[in-house]
Amino acid sequence: MKNVVEVRDALAKAFKGLSDGTMDSKDASEMANLAGKMINSAKVQLDYHALRKDAPSIKFLHVVEEVQE
Repeated sequence: MKNVVEVRDALAKAFKGLSDGTMDSKDASEMANLAGKMINSAKVQLDYHALRKDAPSIKFLHVVEEVQE
C-alpha cells in the first residue's frame, strides 16, 4: 500500500470480506493492526512537523483523488 487511499480501500475490502464470510476475522484483524501502525507513523510525522512549524510533505498522505460520478 503506497498511500492512505490504498489503505482505506484495503480496509473496506476486508470489511466486505468479513461481512460476506470470504475473509477470516484473524486476517482482517491483522490488516487493521498494520493499517493502524501505518497511519500512526504518518501522524508522528505530522506532529513532528507541527512542532517545528514547517509544512510537511508526506507522500503517504498526499493523494489527489478523482471524483467519480
